[in-house]
Amino acid sequence: MLMNTLLRISRGIDFVNTWIGRSTAWLILLAILVSAINATIRKVFGTSSNAWLELQWLLFGAVFLLCAAWTLTQNEHIRIDILGAIFPRWLRSTIEFVGHTLFLLPMAAVMAYLSWPFFVRSFESNEQSGNAGGLVIWPGKLLILLGFVALFAQGISEVIKRIGVATGRIPDPLDAVAPHGAAEAEAERLLKAVQEGGIEPAAPVSTDKR
Repeated sequence: MLMNTLLRISRGIDFVNTWIGRSTAWLILLAILVSAINATIRKVFGTSSNAWLELQWLLFGAVFLLCAAWTLTQNEHIRIDILGAIFPRWLRSTIEFVGHTLFLLPMAAVMAYLSWPFFVRSFESNEQSGNAGGLVIWPGKLLILLGFVALFAQGISEVIKRIGVATGRIPDPLDAVAPHGAAEAEAERLLKAVQEGGIEPAAPVSTDKR
């Protein structure tokens, strides 16, 4: 019953962080629009504002920080896939468990702990940007706190899943990770999608000048 409860907690954390990540990822589109509008205004009217630039930074920071836990949920974070592919499952699971418990969780906990007063001081003083016409600072500092809290929670979920794998309660999520790296796996998925759509990929352009 304890393991069932822990697995339900893990699934709940995964669901929340996946929802946050997918929702936050749309801010990339907003950042592109802000950048395009800012560039157009600057070129056409010869004027701009630091607020536009800082808004782009804030949006990018939100995506980077709030999507980190979602990335971990999908097993898309950086790992040494070449070694992981040749390790037996028990050793791979042990490395993941030790890495999460000894490195990820302490790091995320310390960063969240230190981010709290960092944010509170900025919020209470309504800290403003040092750039003329810039934005308030505390929303960006709040993102740091939220990002590491979400990452810590996801670390807990990953540890629970490692225990679930070790006890045979759930399949190993790492089995679905391509052993030759995320970039190659993405290229294969794209090629397969092109072929299934009846579109042949373009032939490579020769650079031979002989």
